[in-house]
Amino acid sequence: MLAGCGQENEKNEAASTGTNATVESKASETKPAETKETAGTTETAETAAEGTGAFVSAAKELVSGLKADAEAGKVDWDKYSELYNSKLKAVVQARDTEAESHVDEQLEAAAAAGKEGSLSPVVVSQLYDKLLQKVAFLTMRHEFKEANEKFTDKPFVADELKEAREVYDGILKGMVEKRDTAYETQLAGIIDSGFAEMEQAADKGDNLAYNLGKQLVDKSLMKAFYLASGADKGYGYKVEQAAKQPGDNDPKVGQAEGWAFFQSLKTYLEGHDKESANYIESQFDLSNDVKNVKGDLINQAYVRAFAATAKDEYTESFENWGKDKSVITALEGALFINVIERDLSKALGGDAKAKALTDNAQKLLDEVKAGNKEQAEATYKLIEADLNKLASYGK
Repeated sequence: MLAGCGQENEKNEAASTGTNATVESKASETKPAETKETAGTTETAETAAEGTGAFVSAAKELVSGLKADAEAGKVDWDKYSELYNSKLKAVVQARDTEAESHVDEQLEAAAAAGKEGSLSPVVVSQLYDKLLQKVAFLTMRHEFKEANEKFTDKPFVADELKEAREVYDGILKGMVEKRDTAYETQLAGIIDSGFAEMEQAADKGDNLAYNLGKQLVDKSLMKAFYLASGADKGYGYKVEQAAKQPGDNDPKVGQAEGWAFFQSLKTYLEGHDKESANYIESQFDLSNDVKNVKGDLINQAYVRAFAATAKDEYTESFENWGKDKSVITALEGALFINVIERDLSKALGGDAKAKALTDNAQKLLDEVKAGNKEQAEATYKLIEADLNKLASYGK
């Protein structure tokens, strides 16, 4: 269920069957509203006038209200549909256009399924919560890109960063802090540091430093989504456990949360390891019986996909040697290794091997920054051997 709406492939021709086809047909009845986005600009006139704060407020109002009403067992679907259509839909569609995603269709389909009773209101409320987090994530990326394109305009860049920060603080920070508490990580602090680096770099006119700071923010958010979905305390394992020992927690709700968190990572990961990304999607898809969900297999697929992503970033680093992009992609490679840091010991065969990989990733980044290509190539051979092992983890 919802898988048909979630297919983000190039041609949008993915077939669906059973309940998926029903939900997909409902979603296809919704026509995208005309916006300035389709005419080549980046926002609707209404969105530009209302500003980022209105989007954040509306998203919080919708999610908190829908969750409360779902728990109470009485949802006024028309009320939430009106709120979504009037305050959120234009922004969601704008981000869908940029990212070639289908969040608007997914949300419309979820609401229709909730209204007709084929999905529980609690499941629908979680889908809205996590899919709007994806929209917030895409909105931050949108603001960062806008700032980068007009980097010499300091007031403009400052405004864009302020808007990105408002979206983060209002919608995503709580999710990050929850992962920090569960895993004893410090992602919220790293994101704060990334924002500070971007602001300082913009003030100094240092575009490379700006983009390096941006990567800290972006990949830390990706790590938070991963920790929520596929790591050892994520929903893959939670659903498996709940299915084995039924209690107060409906495993279907956790399955929906795992699926929706994965949507923020899906397009990125499937571009590097489509097989593993498709497997994660199939496990969390609501048409899959929760008794079939296996935390270890989901975790292994995530490790493979992130390892493949890191390899591709390093390839770009050497292809762009001597340019700013070489440094940026070397950092991205190291950050993607960091995403799966807690899995490295098990996947590589011990703490010493895990530490060697992370140390080499930092060493390679330093060598790329210094322009030491021969040393960088030698270091990468060590990294590549480990990444190849990780890319076949669980197979």
